[in-house]
Amino acid sequence: MIDTEIRHTSPAGANIFEELGFEPAEAAQMKAEVQLEIEAAQAIKRQLMDEISGWIEENHLKQHEAAEKLKVSRPRVSDVVNHKTAKFTIDALVGMLARTGKRVQVQIQSASSASALPQQ
Repeated sequence: MIDTEIRHTSPAGANIFEELGFEPAEAAQMKAEVQLEIEAAQAIKRQLMDEISGWIEENHLKQHEAAEKLKVSRPRVSDVVNHKTAKFTIDALVGMLARTGKRVQVQIQSASSASALPQQ
């Protein structure tokens, strides 16, 4: 039998790394690094969503028409247009863009970039 009992919850805004026993300074740095990664992923998702929304506008499609072409449900198209980033993986958005006929390229920046995470 799988144990599913919740033994501990963290209050909103708490630093989970500190609760896991890391020193406060290290926990703060880890939390900041994770936040940067989350923000970067959300920015990528928003950019992909903008491209899909632009394609819908350029082709004068209604959401149900776009959904057919993208092979997703109409509510999924609505979520893209409304930038509901939490509902999508980057892979799912790249797949949708591929179905529009657009190609996605990935650009890698060096660690010296201003937004790069510190090297360990």
